[in-house]
Amino acid sequence: MKKIISLISTAVCVAAFTAASLPANAADGDKVYGTMNIPYADFYSAEIESAYEVDAVSSATTSKWAMNEPGKLVAGTYNDGKGTILGVTYPVEVDASDVEKLAKYDFKALDEKPAAYKEVSVSGDSLTVSKVVDTNGEQNVSGSADVSTATRYGDYQLNVKGYPEDTDLYGVIVNTKEGDKYALRHLENIWRAGQLAWSAGITTKEGHGNELKFDDYANSMGKTVTSVTFITLDGYTNVDIGENYLPVKFAGEVKAEDSAAGTGKTSLTLTGFPEDYQKNITVGEGFTVTETEISYTNAKPGKYAVTVTDESGKYASMTSSFTLTTEDIPVKYEDCKLVKADGFSDDDAANFIKNISSAEVNGTAFNASGKRSVKIIGEDGTIDFAAKSGENNVFDGSGNYSMAVTATGYTKPYIFEISSVSEPDEDAATTTTTTTTDTQTTTTTTVTTSPAGSSDSPKTGDAGAGVPAAIFALAAMTAVVMRKKKS
Repeated sequence: MKKIISLISTAVCVAAFTAASLPANAADGDKVYGTMNIPYADFYSAEIESAYEVDAVSSATTSKWAMNEPGKLVAGTYNDGKGTILGVTYPVEVDASDVEKLAKYDFKALDEKPAAYKEVSVSGDSLTVSKVVDTNGEQNVSGSADVSTATRYGDYQLNVKGYPEDTDLYGVIVNTKEGDKYALRHLENIWRAGQLAWSAGITTKEGHGNELKFDDYANSMGKTVTSVTFITLDGYTNVDIGENYLPVKFAGEVKAEDSAAGTGKTSLTLTGFPEDYQKNITVGEGFTVTETEISYTNAKPGKYAVTVTDESGKYASMTSSFTLTTEDIPVKYEDCKLVKADGFSDDDAANFIKNISSAEVNGTAFNASGKRSVKIIGEDGTIDFAAKSGENNVFDGSGNYSMAVTATGYTKPYIFEISSVSEPDEDAATTTTTTTTDTQTTTTTTVTTSPAGSSDSPKTGDAGAGVPAAIFALAAMTAVVMRKKKS
């Protein structure tokens, strides 16, 4: 009898707890609505009809995996606190009797029935998770996409236009004409602004050093992507992107050796290409290319790309770069800008300026391109003395600067000094001296500016003439006052 009473008491307590913890409008009969942490494998199981088990994502990228608040990079996900994203936190519908079993999934009751949710049931330690129940109906929209096989984030990058903006993405599925479905995970596959990427086994490490999981995507090579399904809190948005072929990739290599600018040739090596690859090799105007050599005439210093494409369209193109170099410095500093040096053309100077990769000011180097670039030298060669790096001024205002400008294709930097000297006497002339020093020439330019109003004969209206006139007038008035006091 005591056991029966104990069991009844326990059941009453559980029922009371459930009723008290869930608002009335969060339940539908025996069904309860809430959010819970759903592992990727369970979240995608019904979506891709259990084609494969979707793994968690491990990332060595500092803190990005933890940016899971609304609006953040991996919003809607949950993690182990050690760099691994385990899945997503999404609305669910569960039987009231299963609520206690979902405690380890961090189940939290909702105040009202969500617009989209997954049906979840529990059997022992196993979850069964349905496809998304979209109460508003799936949204089908027209969009577009472009495919890149030259990406730091895997073998394919799909840039989708028409994706649902201003909302967090809980899942993304890439659909092919052949009937395949590929489930994508945050950070490794899902990025901002409709950018999606994955490895098919050729590129197995992304730009930050993270190992890429590719087994489940290996057979995507040669397939044609026709649509992308985005899962949000509002349900499904299917974006029709037309037909986007994923060219077959392979472990080949294109290598061109660096060489001297001007007129000459350099070696080219192609390895690992499939036998049926129909090669079309290009560099640019003024270059002649074979499978073993690149020759050129009057080529400027700089970086060039050699690209090999498959005329049949079956395989991915491959690109490599090489640099043509010179020891010449075709610019000099003059009147706050870089201009052509003696013996060089305007085109020579312009080529140096467009290839500037960094500029060093008083020992601190600033990149001229990339995310943290600082634009110190304009396209016309003008130096921006008001340039900032973040909130800090590049130039400290002293007027004395040592600069070293490095440009791609030029084997040594252009080094010069800028200095300003002011005489201690404020009424004396101010002399600014600019000294330019490099390995070829040293020039000194002196500009003298007279102080305001300084001349041999002050003229009417000059500020310099007004000061002594005022002094004489004041002296006269003082004399008159003194005479009156004496009388």
